Amino acid sequence: MSSILESVNKRTQLVGANRLELLLFKLNGRQRFGINVFKVKEVLQCPPLTSLPKLSSFVKGVAHIRGATISVIDLSAATGGRPIEDIDGCFIIISEYNRSIQGFLVKSVERIINMNWEAIMPPPQGSGRYSYLTAVTEIEGELVEILDVEKILDEISPVKTEISQELSEQLTVDKDDNFHIMVIDDSAVARKQIIRALEALGLQIDTAIDGKDALNKLTKMAEEMDNVSKEIPLIISDIEMPEMDGYTLTAEIRDNPKLKDIKIVLHTSLSGVFNQAMVEKVGANDFIAKFNPDELAAAVNKHLSLE
Repeated sequence: MSSILESVNKRTQLVGANRLELLLFKLNGRQRFGINVFKVKEVLQCPPLTSLPKLSSFVKGVAHIRGATISVIDLSAATGGRPIEDIDGCFIIISEYNRSIQGFLVKSVERIINMNWEAIMPPPQGSGRYSYLTAVTEIEGELVEILDVEKILDEISPVKTEISQELSEQLTVDKDDNFHIMVIDDSAVARKQIIRALEALGLQIDTAIDGKDALNKLTKMAEEMDNVSKEIPLIISDIEMPEMDGYTLTAEIRDNPKLKDIKIVLHTSLSGVFNQAMVEKVGANDFIAKFNPDELAAAVNKHLSLE
């Protein structure tokens, strides 16, 4: 386990081009799951947990770790599986999502693997547990499921999506009916959160489920017009996505003469290890850590307002 902890500590500082590293773990049963190492702050054996009143049924309790009180979520129960009953010998993955820190209770932690985003595929269509997946991949002949943590957290503690009245009164965005903005995120919950936050701007919004889907749509538009930015002046893109991540998408857009003028706001839950140099290198215009509706609306307002 010490080697895994050392790897997490080192690798969370890395940002690659269309690559990711997955920490593999198991819940109840043989199925393997994965979480992006960039979102992992620490892995440790489950300490004693304290139960508090009015906690979600998916929250096993709270742990006191390094002077902080952290909610510990039973990932098995939160995704529709059997709760993890005996926590002795279990582990907690301490992670940072959407500006908050939480612990995920898992049965066992295996190892870290390096992957190319092209090997990460959208989940199969269907209901049940697949509704909690953002992606799947194959490792050693077995399916590994990558969970939609944003969906899980939103069900436990929904985030505020409405912008403040004070900001709403300051918006000066040019509401031109001739253009749309594009929202790109592999999480359906995240897409809905963004759309709700931007409703006050009165914009027409298109969506794409990952970088490859977005690039295909934009490239098709480029076949019909010289400057796509007149119709899609701005895109808001997640960074972590199956098949093509947000960094690679941004680089592809900047390399296409018909797409290069589109403004790009990278919007991601990777707030704890965000690499400003990487964002500048690929040519993004802005970075917003999920999820603050006022900050997101203000960024869109800034990039779309008339000079």
